[in-house]
Amino acid sequence: MTRYIPLFMAALLLASLALAPAARAKVVEQAVDYTHEGVALRGWLAFDDASAGPRPAVAVFHDWRGLGDQPRETAHRLAELGYLGFAADMYGKGVLATDNAAAAKLSSAFKPADNRTLMRRRAAEALRQILANPLADQNKVAAMGYCFGGGVALELARSGAPLKGVISVHGTLATPAPASPGAIKAAVLALHGADDPYVKPAEVQGFMDEMNAAGADWQFVHLSGAVHAFTSKHAGADKSTGAAYDERAARRSWRYTVDFLEEVFGR
Repeated sequence: MTRYIPLFMAALLLASLALAPAARAKVVEQAVDYTHEGVALRGWLAFDDASAGPRPAVAVFHDWRGLGDQPRETAHRLAELGYLGFAADMYGKGVLATDNAAAAKLSSAFKPADNRTLMRRRAAEALRQILANPLADQNKVAAMGYCFGGGVALELARSGAPLKGVISVHGTLATPAPASPGAIKAAVLALHGADDPYVKPAEVQGFMDEMNAAGADWQFVHLSGAVHAFTSKHAGADKSTGAAYDERAARRSWRYTVDFLEEVFGR
C-alpha cells in the first residue's frame, strides 16, 4: 500500500498546480478620474488580473441617483466573467442623490430634447475612457445601464456608437430623438418589469416601433410580476410603490445579460 502514496501525492500536487492560476486571480478595481465639458467625473474600472491581454469591455451607466454601489458591483461581476467593466459617471465626481427629489433634479438636466445630445456626448466620453485602457478589446465593446442609465445606453445605440451590444435594465425607453433607419449598429436587449407603472405600455410599444423602423437587431423581455427598479435592492420590497427589488427578476435579468454578452462578443 505505501508504494502508492507517492503517486497519490504527486496527483494532488499536479491538481494544485493546475488550480493555482485561478486561485491567484483577483478582480482589481481602479478609480478613473476624467472630465467632460468642464465637469470633473470619476468612474470605476474593474478587471481580472489573471490575464494581461485585451478583453471585451462593458460600460455600465448608473440609475438616476448617481454612481452608487450597483454599477460598481456590476462592473465587478463583469470582471469576474473575464470582461473589462467600467462604471461610468454621468453627474460628477462624488455627486449622489440622497432622495428621489434630488435624483429627479439631477436626471432632469439630461431629459429635454436640447440636452439629449449632452447625454450622448457624456456617455461617449465614458466609452473613450474605457477604450483608452490597453486591456480593452477595441472591437468588442458594449454598454448597459439601470433605469436612467438604461436610457443612457439606449441613446448611445441611437447615436450610432460602434458597439456590439446595448442592454437596458428597467430603463427609460422614450426619446425625443428616435433612431433613424440604419443608425443603430449594436444589438439591443431591453429587460423590463411587466408590471412597471412608470414606463407605460404606450412607451413600450413606441420603443418597439422605433427599433423596427430603425431596422435594429433587438430583443424585449417582459419579466412577470416585476415593477420598476427590480434589480435595485435600495428600492425596498413594497411593490405597491411602483418600484421594488425582485430577486427572481434580478436573477433572470442577469442570466439574460450574461447570455447576450456572450452572443454579441462571440465567446
